[in-house]
Amino acid sequence: MSYHEKAAKLYKMMDEGQMMEAFEKYYHPDVEVVEATGEVRKGKDAQRQALVQWAGSLKEMHDGGVGSITANEADGVTTVESWMDCTFADGNRMKMEEVAVQRWKGDQIVHERFYYNMPGQG
Repeated sequence: MSYHEKAAKLYKMMDEGQMMEAFEKYYHPDVEVVEATGEVRKGKDAQRQALVQWAGSLKEMHDGGVGSITANEADGVTTVESWMDCTFADGNRMKMEEVAVQRWKGDQIVHERFYYNMPGQG
């Protein structure tokens, strides 16, 4: 299976409400995740905790999707442009757009970096 196909399967699972299952399947135990803010999480346990916390902040997911997926098959790098429309527990509704650059080793992501604008910033 190509890296492009792996990334597409990962996001399909998330679209079907299987965020944690997708995470467990496609993320390496030693994954490093870098947020657009510069925050770095090292290891699957740290990223799992962040995902659980983020999911707990949601009240409702209205819609979402993938705009594009590209892959550098030779280097094992995928880039995914995605968006979601959600309401948070505090009542704020937001359309969020981000780009994730993922470095794969075999069937799992070993490094992921997100690019997005933070609310209230340029």
